[in-house]
Amino acid sequence: MTWTFDEPLVTLSDNPTVKKAETLWETEDLGGLTEDNNPIPSPVVWLVALTVVTAFAITFPLWGQRPTAALYAPYVNSMDKPEVLAAPNDEAAMQTIVALNKGTSNDALLMRHPLSMDDLRLIAPQIKALQAKGVDLHDYTVVGANVVLANFEGNYRPDGTRIRQQPWWDKGYTIDIFYLSAFFLGVFLVVKRLPPTTWEPRHGGEH
Repeated sequence: MTWTFDEPLVTLSDNPTVKKAETLWETEDLGGLTEDNNPIPSPVVWLVALTVVTAFAITFPLWGQRPTAALYAPYVNSMDKPEVLAAPNDEAAMQTIVALNKGTSNDALLMRHPLSMDDLRLIAPQIKALQAKGVDLHDYTVVGANVVLANFEGNYRPDGTRIRQQPWWDKGYTIDIFYLSAFFLGVFLVVKRLPPTTWEPRHGGEH
């Protein structure tokens, strides 16, 4: 059962172990079932890789950011501007507010989380109350008609308050990467302990 790392992509077993495995492979008929020594098909490998990458990509925190009070604060601050008040209806007023606040780093997020004028009226008093308190609006999430303390627990600030902002990297991803790495490493070690794929067993009457 000696390990060898001379050609890890070919086999991890030394010659005596390979010969022993080849003999066992050819003598054991597994109840009439036979198994060839074919390599894992490349499409299967790429499909597994694509599945892992896709699973991480669609659930990555950057793609699932929740709207915060800070995101809509500029909208709230624009509600009393003359051009907004002069709008003939709510739809025109909202379009004016959106136009006034374009050209920032939040454009993409605002596009993904649009508001109607009625929605803005519901959250505006809550955001103004938070602004009056002087709290960090990034710590508050907009959930429907409510502005609530975000469900995140980060580090503490010097003033003792806790940062409650969605991280760009979730702890769950660290755990996933650890277990996925352990899984793929385990599969690699098991597969590469077999005889090289250049060898094919002889079955039954082929002996």
